[in-house]
Amino acid sequence: MAAKRGVEMVKQVAEFLSKGSSFDRVTQMVKITAGGDGRAVGEFTVAAEHLNRMGSLHGGLTATILDNVTTYALMSKGSHPGVSSSLNVSYLAAARPGDVVEVDANTLHAGRKMAYIECELRIKATGKVIAKGGQTKYVDMDTKLT
Repeated sequence: MAAKRGVEMVKQVAEFLSKGSSFDRVTQMVKITAGGDGRAVGEFTVAAEHLNRMGSLHGGLTATILDNVTTYALMSKGSHPGVSSSLNVSYLAAARPGDVVEVDANTLHAGRKMAYIECELRIKATGKVIAKGGQTKYVDMDTKLT
């Protein structure tokens, strides 16, 4: 039952953030498929508006997706979303229009002051990793989420 509440919570956070008027709305195409207890998994299909001039998934969008989905994973651990102190992305391969990309984020550690989350983006059909990275977040805010 807790896992179900966890994935539902991740879905609600993702929907709330991506449906707003802020920059986070660019991630509204990511559909959460699993998660809870420090993990968030989603997927999206690469479309024309996601491409760079070379015809592959734009690196800035990749970084934004990694940033947001790692935050969803962290929040599913009960942690405050915090603020990024470090965000890193390694680009390993291209994703092309029509590719379904799976995003898998996992909270490595959520402490009192800092949290560490990793993430991998891969082509769902082949498992080929297109990007990996993560972030470190400062989470020592006034309130914790329950």
